[in-house]
Amino acid sequence: MSYWETIKFVKKNGKLVLLNKAEKIKYDLFLENIKEGQIIEAFMSVQEKEKTLAQLAKVHACIRLLAKESGYTFAEMKKLIKSEAGLTYPDENGEVVYKSFGDCSIEEVMLAIEACIEIGYNYNLNLA
Repeated sequence: MSYWETIKFVKKNGKLVLLNKAEKIKYDLFLENIKEGQIIEAFMSVQEKEKTLAQLAKVHACIRLLAKESGYTFAEMKKLIKSEAGLTYPDENGEVVYKSFGDCSIEEVMLAIEACIEIGYNYNLNLA
């Protein structure tokens, strides 16, 4: 089983340190869930007021895991998440158009991540 976590750090005195106690707990839980010798891949980005690459990576990783666990394809799950997050609109013919995550605001990407978390509960997945 894949296990991933988003953990926030802050730069202090030239070093990255965990942002707060909640981040320390997430970090410790992450360490508990990996095996000795297991390779960890990290993606880091600076948090901005606009959506970040890390947020986009997280929403896509969540969708991938939900698709795997649910039996939906990645594309089907992506549409389901966008529908649940309110990221759809009708075109001039009344057909449903799914907004690209690349065109979403930070709030819209957060809504998509929240939709993933809520759907994950149905599959006993903790995506928070």
